[in-house]
Amino acid sequence: SVKMLRLSVALGFVAATAEAFSPAALPHATRRAAATAPQMQLWQDGKVQGKGVTAIPYAGRPATPAFDGTWVGDAGFDPLVISGSLDMKWLREAELKHCRVAMLAAAGAMAQDVFQFPGASTVYNKADKLTKLHDKAVEKGSMGQILVFITLFEIFGTAAVIQMQQGSGRIPGDFGFDPLGFSKGKDKARMELAEIKNGRLGMIAFGGMMQHYLITGKGPVQFITQIPNFKSCVATAAQLPGAKVAALPFFGKTVEVASALCR
Repeated sequence: SVKMLRLSVALGFVAATAEAFSPAALPHATRRAAATAPQMQLWQDGKVQGKGVTAIPYAGRPATPAFDGTWVGDAGFDPLVISGSLDMKWLREAELKHCRVAMLAAAGAMAQDVFQFPGASTVYNKADKLTKLHDKAVEKGSMGQILVFITLFEIFGTAAVIQMQQGSGRIPGDFGFDPLGFSKGKDKARMELAEIKNGRLGMIAFGGMMQHYLITGKGPVQFITQIPNFKSCVATAAQLPGAKVAALPFFGKTVEVASALCR
């Protein structure tokens, strides 16, 4: 049934996310008592960010030094208490990196549906998107160029993180890149909070875009604009990008259910 497919996709995404961000061994989940009433998260300079905010009702806030209310984007959410076993500066650096990459990835995934650079059609088929376009870029060699630039960014980024961990005073995620001056002036705290919130949304959004693509073979804009006919796919279920994984015994009859959606 359709409900079964949606449940399989949701469980797969949650499991993959938890596995990707969970340390090998986690401490016992210790939590503070829940606040009597949730408060709106504040962003003005000089005000506490999230003290009293509890993401999971009745669970309370994690009792780790990271949840002292001073970190931007503090929503009292850390069900695995990862902040109790890893350095908070390193965790915030990792979160900001994932946020920024996810926002770029989500924007790029949508751009593939509405725009193509002049001359690109001579190398790539407009129907190629996401993982299929990635494989084609590897085949053509253009992905190698991207890998070189990413390697350079990672080298400089790693050096900055090492210096931060050694007490340089660097703020997590700060690379001194702000051509529009968003980090200056009275809106600095608000922009920092906006980056975290949009980045978290970007990570969830790109995960959803990938799930839709693997099930239907459609890009995000193409999928949304064809919602009245959402059951149609660009190919039979067995030919879709996610078919090989979905055919594994762990996922049961997922491909069979997807076939019904593609009719």
